[in-house]
Amino acid sequence: SEALKYLTDDVETVEDALYRELYEETGLQKEDVELLGKTSDWLYYDLPEELVRQNQKPLCIGQKQIWYMLQLIGADDSIRFDRGESPEFDGWRWVDYWFPLTEVVSFKREVYQQALSELEVLIKSRVA
Repeated sequence: SEALKYLTDDVETVEDALYRELYEETGLQKEDVELLGKTSDWLYYDLPEELVRQNQKPLCIGQKQIWYMLQLIGADDSIRFDRGESPEFDGWRWVDYWFPLTEVVSFKREVYQQALSELEVLIKSRVA
């Protein structure tokens, strides 16, 4: 498995990062979800020039991401935003699978389209 290296020099696998981020952002733990699959490769996007913070170290010009498909197997009330240091969200709701494409900023839309298209087969295989 690929590993990500953070400023603390700790090495974390991509899957470990998934569960850490999941907990920090939604309060969900590994036991609350079932891992259904992931994108076959890294997906990339670049920030528009006007959004690149030139004085930030390290300089961030975009992101590379592995997308995962998870199914919530815990209760809806397992989702909590008070478990991380600084909450990134203040609410959530169930939406249509393709809804994020209508809401995401334009420079991320291609990555969302690619990820959702690739992961859609995981939903179809569970419904069939």
